[in-house]
Amino acid sequence: MLYTLKNAYVQIKIESFGAELKSLLSQQTGNEYIWKSDPAYWKRSSPILFPFVGRLKGQHYLHKGKTYEMGQHGFARDMEWSILAKKDESIAFLLTDNKETYKKYPFHFQLIQKYSLFGRKVTVRWTVINTDKKMMYFSIGAHPAFMCPVLTEEGMCRIQFDTKGSLFYKKLNNESLVQERVYELPLKKGVWEFTKDVFDQDAYVFENYQIGHAAFLDNNNKPYLSVSFNAPVTGIWSPPHKNAPFVCIEPWFGRCDADNFTGELKDRQFGNSLAGGAEFAAQYEIEI
Repeated sequence: MLYTLKNAYVQIKIESFGAELKSLLSQQTGNEYIWKSDPAYWKRSSPILFPFVGRLKGQHYLHKGKTYEMGQHGFARDMEWSILAKKDESIAFLLTDNKETYKKYPFHFQLIQKYSLFGRKVTVRWTVINTDKKMMYFSIGAHPAFMCPVLTEEGMCRIQFDTKGSLFYKKLNNESLVQERVYELPLKKGVWEFTKDVFDQDAYVFENYQIGHAAFLDNNNKPYLSVSFNAPVTGIWSPPHKNAPFVCIEPWFGRCDADNFTGELKDRQFGNSLAGGAEFAAQYEIEI
């Protein structure tokens, strides 16, 4: 099912499969800001990454001595969610564990994804609830694809960050695992100007809360969309070698494995833990 929320400024559409944001439209200009999920470039638009962010080393993880297979970004994006609540300007979706998820992820949980409209802002909020008595380990993240450029046919993208210095990032290897070396990303007055071939070696991974706000700029250097969050890791990605018309800004509470990782689930860098009955909540905001 496709659900629509709108106010005087924005209209959004969310698909119940994956609880995925499929459209973000300006009510005033008619501009579409979310990628249309064309598989020629990428079949998704804004998947939820849970209970893992990124790829696991060997596509499996170890928990209490037992090995579990798991694909990239977990399973939440490929499941049907139920409606928890719906109002004129907000909607909440619910995902719970079942027999199939428990086989590959041995935890009982509830995951709530809520979308709310506030003027020109769309707030996306996660709530993770451990419905078991034992400790639960998880990661969660967003992967929204924003049209870039959106107001011009030029091939250049510009993103302005909330920093006056450089940013520092890590690259992925051929198995989509994080490498140890750190690279500098110089900015001009906080702006990164680039063409899409910068992603030919896959995503840029920024660790340790370097980014909290990112604004896409038009060819007049005016912001047309911004993303705000407080996440320990940010991924920035567009499909390699495709010159795709979008760029993903990805707030992550978690990260793919390092290429030299050898620990158990509880040892994964930037992972999260929840005691029995406890809750985790986080959000990000999109503004046009």
